[in-house]
Amino acid sequence: MMSTPHREMVSIAVEAGTVEGMLAMPDTACGVVLFAHGSGSGRNSPRNNFVAGELRRAGLATLVMDLLTPEEERITAMRFDISLLAARLALAAGWLAANPACRDLPLGLFGASTGAAAALELAAARPEAVRAVVSRGGRPDLAAPASLAGVRAPTLLIVGALDTEVVALNRRALAALHCERAIEIVPGATHLFEEPGTLDIVAALAAGWFARWLTVAA
Repeated sequence: MMSTPHREMVSIAVEAGTVEGMLAMPDTACGVVLFAHGSGSGRNSPRNNFVAGELRRAGLATLVMDLLTPEEERITAMRFDISLLAARLALAAGWLAANPACRDLPLGLFGASTGAAAALELAAARPEAVRAVVSRGGRPDLAAPASLAGVRAPTLLIVGALDTEVVALNRRALAALHCERAIEIVPGATHLFEEPGTLDIVAALAAGWFARWLTVAA
């Protein structure tokens, strides 16, 4: 098991106050993955934290951030404000770029639900900074069509086979992407990957994708 000797609480000022996250780094890291949570989720999400732990075991640093303040989280419309989520994600990416511990590490984005659309928006806006994207049960279709077409980072879409409507939306988004891209349909999984073993598959797929593309970037 890989140890995680460096943990750091992160606070980033936003218009409405501050958003917080946790940076965790193994002894040596080949990249850093910034998590973009979905609607109604955040840095305390057990699913995101499970995946983050597996990524660290694979030698990747992780920053799991809240993108909304506690007050904003109570407003449903803000959870679906993709432009706002992408702007907050950009602030977190800027924080990483300025942090001496990880500024030289290639950056990957892991998005869930609406966070996947925000991740793709940021990837399109900053192709020189974002080197890989993974979506878990995401809504990439909520990203602007021009943003989907503008993504250059290799992108992996992971969807539960039983989440049929989201599978269709992800296939549509996949066709709109012009980068290196793939879709993985996890058998027996619903939207939240709560079925035994399904989240392990997600973590393994994500770790493999990031290890492949962030190592190339490094």
